[in-house]
Amino acid sequence: MSITTDRVAVSNGGTPLPSLKHPRLPRWAPAGLALVAAGAGCGIGLAAGLDSAIQWGLIAALLFVFGTFALAAGVEGTRQAKDRLATSLVWGAFLLAVVPLASLLWETVARGIKVLDGYFLSHSMGTLPDAMPGGGIYHAIIGTLEQVGLATLIAAPIGLLTAIYLVEYGRGRLARAVTFFVDVMTGIPSIVAGLFILSVWILILGFGPSGFAGAMALAILMMPVVVRSTEEMLKLVPNELREASLALGVPKWRTILKVVLPTSIGGITTGVMLAIARIAGETAPVLLLVWGAKTINNNPFEDAQQSLPLYVFQQWQQGSEASYDRAWAAALVLIAFVMILNLVARGIARWKAPKTGR
Repeated sequence: MSITTDRVAVSNGGTPLPSLKHPRLPRWAPAGLALVAAGAGCGIGLAAGLDSAIQWGLIAALLFVFGTFALAAGVEGTRQAKDRLATSLVWGAFLLAVVPLASLLWETVARGIKVLDGYFLSHSMGTLPDAMPGGGIYHAIIGTLEQVGLATLIAAPIGLLTAIYLVEYGRGRLARAVTFFVDVMTGIPSIVAGLFILSVWILILGFGPSGFAGAMALAILMMPVVVRSTEEMLKLVPNELREASLALGVPKWRTILKVVLPTSIGGITTGVMLAIARIAGETAPVLLLVWGAKTINNNPFEDAQQSLPLYVFQQWQQGSEASYDRAWAAALVLIAFVMILNLVARGIARWKAPKTGR
């Protein structure tokens, strides 16, 4: 039998077999097709009188997707064309998700950087009228840190213990009931949590507005997120680790404490940080229970207090140029706060991840 580069010939009959090599598009084909689709999209948009660049981009994306499929089908075959079509759709969905996020971030940075400086971060509004330039968000930063911190102290232990019960001990009707109510709490609007604390803490028990009241409402919103994320992380721990510990005579509670939790601590920490990021931007419960204050209040258990999302809402509500600038700057600080939380969560998750040896 003689073997050539492109085909194999059988010695007894000399009948050539199909080639083992298939035609492939060159590597530069997707980039070139993307440029052609972009040009065609702009041309069609201009010809049709479309003024929005977003419409031009959508036309170009459709041309790229279907053009890639048609070109790949003609050169590489239907199977490879379907693969390229799926890849193009995934990239298109990725860009659709990233473009609004990048646009929002760019707009916030461009507008918020105008008044964001050391003075803005270290001073409160005090007696300054909202229509005048000046003032700062120091009181809002203090309020946000205290309220989110208290909510975390309330929700994180309860959520962690609930998840441990559901994964390690939960059986029967009680476990099903807890799972059901956790699912229900996941979809509760933030205003409902605020109304619940308002009716119980302020109207029935007679306490006044405070940062702690807002923290309790935020804790209600945070708990189901902590439970769900922790539950999923605990389920990922291999049962072999539990069985090995129990086989050595270690009690179950100690197995959970020394084996299960250390193995999943990275994912648990990430879930808690994501839950904190979820509640950091809530405005409705804070508006009902904290009320907002223009001066610094370091005591979260007494009197009204400010927070960053409420500060943004109140400043935007004023309608002046100076208040708009302060609102954008406060929104930029809030975005930075959430991003820092996510980076800290990633760092802790990597630091606490189980070490793998060879």
